[in-house]
Amino acid sequence: MTDKEETQFWYNSRTGAVEQGAVSPAPDRIGPFATREEAAHAMDTVRERSARWAAEESRNDGWRD
Repeated sequence: MTDKEETQFWYNSRTGAVEQGAVSPAPDRIGPFATREEAAHAMDTVRERSARWAAEESRNDGWRD
């Protein structure tokens, strides 16, 4: 693990825990985040980005105004 990886934080989607460094298997991790607090709110970030992407996609589809 690199120094940078050791100072980053990840959200474990399986356990709901915030981890410092790439501890868990990649499929279970969301991140990296610069702070523990950002990682703790990972699911909020995922929901916000998903909603934004869905809205952009529907605008680009041309079937919705």
